[in-house]
Amino acid sequence: MRYALKVQYRGKNYAGSQIQFGGKCKSSPQGSEVESTIQGELEKALSTLIFGDTENKNRQVKTIFSGRTDKGVNSLGQVVHFDTDKDIVASDFVYHLNEILPEDISISDLRQVDNRFHAQKSAKRRYYRFEFVNRRYKNAFDGDLMRVKYPTDIKRMQNALDYLVGEHDFSSFKSSGTLNPSKICFIESAKVTRQGDHVIIDIVGNRFLYNMVRTIVGTLLEIEGHNLPPEHMKDVLEAKDRRKAGQTVSPYGLTLIEVTY
Repeated sequence: MRYALKVQYRGKNYAGSQIQFGGKCKSSPQGSEVESTIQGELEKALSTLIFGDTENKNRQVKTIFSGRTDKGVNSLGQVVHFDTDKDIVASDFVYHLNEILPEDISISDLRQVDNRFHAQKSAKRRYYRFEFVNRRYKNAFDGDLMRVKYPTDIKRMQNALDYLVGEHDFSSFKSSGTLNPSKICFIESAKVTRQGDHVIIDIVGNRFLYNMVRTIVGTLLEIEGHNLPPEHMKDVLEAKDRRKAGQTVSPYGLTLIEVTY
């Protein structure tokens, strides 16, 4: 049987969502070391709850995530699937799983799905939000949010974002770590709003390249910081050259809000 989980987490204390070897925190079964990840903690908790055992490799639950998020990136709606032949009562299972998981990871929903469902390949839409503080002076309650000290113009930023809507080659906004050779993405919507001294950028698309959202935000801030015309975003997009885009900003403030199928 296949089950899908909706997973919420704060990414600050993890090396990202996916298990990666070569880190420095925990020993892997292969004998190398691996940093703590969301996937690692989730698989450990699932294996403990289902089998009462995390040491036997034949009795470990394996998970598939809807997509990768980097160190520092949060989630309100990451979707994960796993297979098990155990019968699961959703309400009891979610309660006990949350009791096992670390305080900064939680499950908000669990349901049985068709065996053809795939958390990554079946996804149709992903919704990301980036939030930053736009204020000269710091505040003790800013937390890890990035602070932009110079004024930003929401109307100009929206004009720049509008150039990204639709299907495009987003090579200019990809990180060198992008493994998937396809650089074509469809952006359904891209909106910027201001709530007090917080600026919120919401982007919805069918898929995103590695660090794409953070590089889009970096390009927006380059436009604002250097008083470039909003059309600069169009020039960067059409260049298909990462060197033309802005910096990849901090992951803090980026949240995966929802994945839809």
